[in-house]
Amino acid sequence: MYVINLIYTASLERIDDALDEHRAFLAKQFEAGVFVAAGPKVPRDGGIILAVRIEREKLDQILDSDPFAQQQLARYEVTEFKTTRLEPGLNLPMPD
Repeated sequence: MYVINLIYTASLERIDDALDEHRAFLAKQFEAGVFVAAGPKVPRDGGIILAVRIEREKLDQILDSDPFAQQQLARYEVTEFKTTRLEPGLNLPMPD
């Protein structure tokens, strides 16, 4: 599992201009089962995405296709971790 920390590198005006494209990018990855959670940080200086079921190299390729990356509006910090405990009822994949 990965925690992806998006850090905006452009003004919120420029972020907002690309937001519809970014949301379409997110929707595609949710449909593919790669992203399982996403949203803006508070304060709004970036966002967080949780990703599962993917190799790091492929995840990096996906992140490179994000309109925020292509338009140089954000940078990404990716942290991988092994899930060892989940809240009952939370339906996320556990490592083998």
